[in-house]
Amino acid sequence: MAPQPTTYFHSVELQRNKCQGCVSCVKLCPTEAIRVRNGKAEILGDRCIDCGACAAGCPYHAFSVKTDTLEGLADYAYNIVLPAPSLYAQFPDNIPLESIWQGLHNIGFDEIFDVSLASEYIALEIEEYVKKNSNGRKPLISSTCPAVMRLIQVKFPELIKQVVPVLPPAEAAAIYVKREAAARKQLPKELIGVWFISPCPSKETNIRQSVDVHHTELTGSFSLSEIYGLLLKNLGGTHELNVRTGSSYGMAWGTYGGEIESAGITNGLAIHGIDNVYDLLEQVSMNKMPQLDYVECSACKGGCLGGLLAAENKFVAECNLRRRIAALREQEPADRREAMARTMVLEDFPHSEAYRKKLVARPMMQLDDDIMEAMKKFERMEEVLCSLPGLDCGACGAPSCQGLAEDIVQGKAHEIDCIFKLRASVHKLSQGMLELAKQIPIYHEPAEINKTEADNDEG
Repeated sequence: MAPQPTTYFHSVELQRNKCQGCVSCVKLCPTEAIRVRNGKAEILGDRCIDCGACAAGCPYHAFSVKTDTLEGLADYAYNIVLPAPSLYAQFPDNIPLESIWQGLHNIGFDEIFDVSLASEYIALEIEEYVKKNSNGRKPLISSTCPAVMRLIQVKFPELIKQVVPVLPPAEAAAIYVKREAAARKQLPKELIGVWFISPCPSKETNIRQSVDVHHTELTGSFSLSEIYGLLLKNLGGTHELNVRTGSSYGMAWGTYGGEIESAGITNGLAIHGIDNVYDLLEQVSMNKMPQLDYVECSACKGGCLGGLLAAENKFVAECNLRRRIAALREQEPADRREAMARTMVLEDFPHSEAYRKKLVARPMMQLDDDIMEAMKKFERMEEVLCSLPGLDCGACGAPSCQGLAEDIVQGKAHEIDCIFKLRASVHKLSQGMLELAKQIPIYHEPAEINKTEADNDEG
């Protein structure tokens, strides 16, 4: 019996009319979730992790990212927006945060809650967890990037036990602010919208189908680049806003390495870019880095500042945010914990343990539900794989020869999809036709026969 696929939500979508079947996306995907069949790309939903590598690398812009629109604000009586440091990084540091907050209010949000403040609470949870598990298998792995969590589910399930079980800051912020606003405004939670400004597709996907929280309090998300464009027209204002924000350490979560710094981890490593994260996780899986305490992983190059939905160049954004951090740090105590204590004054901020769900494996390859049939298909797949050239060129529309072999036994591809197998088949066919031609008598037209006889007589 064929396996019954689980339905997965994906914010990354293919626009088939733009796809030219160039196979660029096939080679970029870290989970081998894309095939090119009949000249068009196809996304395997059970393997896609919404990292956006395909969209970032497609020369024809054939992939789009689905996010919410501001029209959704009308469905709620009170709307709260959660800007993260990645939003502030889009603007030069001479534009004050207050001006950005006023712009968000002008767009239509009733309240602003800075995600950097929630980051500080999560940073202390990480610090505590790393200390408590100092004698366990290392390094421990950051859980704040949903695309990385999905990569671990699909490709490295053996590393699940090394993932630090804390909430992403935006999820923790949403839990707190919705509960607090409902009590303060005397409104049912159903009438309060909590919106995140997302720099990447994986965070949008995580709202619809979470890997880390039992029930999200986030209503939806907006593309950072879209909000940035609107803010340019709406910056500033005179409305009095009481925005709760974090210290420089919470703000540093926008830069790669900021999570490690805010958690006070001195023996850690920050990795960004899905290809680099993949390489790192391979080494961790082989237990080649047991001396390291913690790894901070971001699927996007440059961390969240390099997200697919960001508006500004990631290097410019990095410069902007670091200048903001430096300015904040000049006004703070030198001690990290003292600086964070000044802003961490919220009562009853949620602790991850009560809300986070267990991360579970998402097997990438299931040949069949029936174990005996699956074993037969696996043996067949090994035979097919041995007959393929092993070049992993991608010209067949699969990411590797193994991927093609799997597709063949699943009835989704043919051996002659491999150009080398096709060439060999054509060569064999042509040789056979030549041999056949030698064995068939040549038929001459009567006129040709007479002409041949006359030529012989003259000779």
